[in-house]
Amino acid sequence: MVLADLGRKITSALKSLNNATVIDEKVLDDLLKEICTALLESDVNIRLVKKLRENVKLAIDFDDMAGGLNKRRVIQTTVFRELVKLVDPGVKPFVPVKGRPNVIMFVGLQGSGKTTTCTKLAYYYQRKGWRSCLVCADTFRAGAFDQVKQNCTKARIPFYGSYTEVDPVVIATEGLEQFKRENFEIIIIDTSGRHKQEDSLFEEMLQISTVCKPHNIIFVMDASIGQACEAQARAFKDKVDVGSVIITKLDGHAKGGGALSAVAATRSPIIFIGTGEHIDNFEEFKTKPFISKLLGMGDIEGLIEKVSDLKLEDNEQLIDKLKQGHFTLRDMYEQFQNVQKMGPMSQIMGMLPGFSTDFLTKGGEQESMARLKRLMTMMDSMSDQELDSLDGQKLFSKQPSRISRVAQGAGVMEVEVKELLNQYAKFAQMVKKMGGMKGLFKGGDLGRNVNPNQMAQLNTHMAKMMDPKVLHQMGGFKGLENMMKQLQQKGGPGGMMGKGGMGGMFK
Repeated sequence: MVLADLGRKITSALKSLNNATVIDEKVLDDLLKEICTALLESDVNIRLVKKLRENVKLAIDFDDMAGGLNKRRVIQTTVFRELVKLVDPGVKPFVPVKGRPNVIMFVGLQGSGKTTTCTKLAYYYQRKGWRSCLVCADTFRAGAFDQVKQNCTKARIPFYGSYTEVDPVVIATEGLEQFKRENFEIIIIDTSGRHKQEDSLFEEMLQISTVCKPHNIIFVMDASIGQACEAQARAFKDKVDVGSVIITKLDGHAKGGGALSAVAATRSPIIFIGTGEHIDNFEEFKTKPFISKLLGMGDIEGLIEKVSDLKLEDNEQLIDKLKQGHFTLRDMYEQFQNVQKMGPMSQIMGMLPGFSTDFLTKGGEQESMARLKRLMTMMDSMSDQELDSLDGQKLFSKQPSRISRVAQGAGVMEVEVKELLNQYAKFAQMVKKMGGMKGLFKGGDLGRNVNPNQMAQLNTHMAKMMDPKVLHQMGGFKGLENMMKQLQQKGGPGGMMGKGGMGGMFK
């Protein structure tokens, strides 16, 4: 059972409490039976499932429960807490220190996605403003250095390796010394893997670890191998000091439960999960938000963090325009760029309450991003005058020849350019409405700055712009209102600035 299916089954079991007229031991036993069956089908270790069941039973005593307590809420909260404990070893992960070399060594079996994950982690830190680099100390697998070179060149990450040196310890040492001299802050060392645990693999890992003295050893675990994850994790932990875990291939049909429960074998925290081959298919792992997303409860804090990373508030020119109700085609182009920077749309949608992480299928996701790129290609064919006009749609409607020129330049049909202009008109109309809400751009609590009538107007305009299918999935207009309230409470004005980053939700 894939993780999304696991989440749906547990959510369905918890919702069944609402249909029970009396909450008693039998209802609790039936609920735990459903949840435990779902966990076992997802390859979660049977000992951990048994422990979860026992902990829930111990925590809920109907005889001692105070009369005024909401029994349903107590059960749901207890189950949530035990699910969190299932994947949380209670160990704080390594935190790199700015301004010094942080050496991170990767270990794992061949085929686990280790080399790709090295690049993803380097890219993650690079986007956060760290000087990151990669050392390829994998001399066992043919083509390993070529893969590193290709990945790093594409992501513009400095790398070190050799086609002639056969000793991985020498490569790791030389690469580490070079990048230390050049004041790099995140130095990632990719090591060899094997098809199975062998003495030669562990010996090589120990030699590199002894010489390089890494601050953090990351074990990369393939989610698709199911319950075999636990034995694998235990073997690596026994040989080297595994400090963190990254789980790969949590997309597709990977059951995932085996990988998540294998964390118990390493007693090391999961720090990231890989959800695809693209460099952006990489999420920082936080236990509570992960379980929340799994159960369709969303991760508003994670969404706000992604929006904050864009530093939209630093764009004073754009904010001044928005205050005056001005919005050009160039502004819309920049907002589309922000959507791309935020990462895969399915990841973003999974952070919204009521959405599962697989809301967009891979095909739907690719289609959405391809459409976005197509719109940007059309805008690339526009002149500066057209992009910077305060009423771009009027400019094109007065001179239809401009539409023909843009269509030819972008290699699209004229009707597509017209659709783009209609989309722009909707965005611009919404910005004009927002321009009158001066409190929207003040610091502090958005709820205090904008009165309920203004907020209702903004919600109405957002609802009109959104794809009806998306609006329906959110629970209609009421669901949209609830989401906006959560964004106000969690993110203040920064959360609202992120609306541009939510462009994938609109038609």
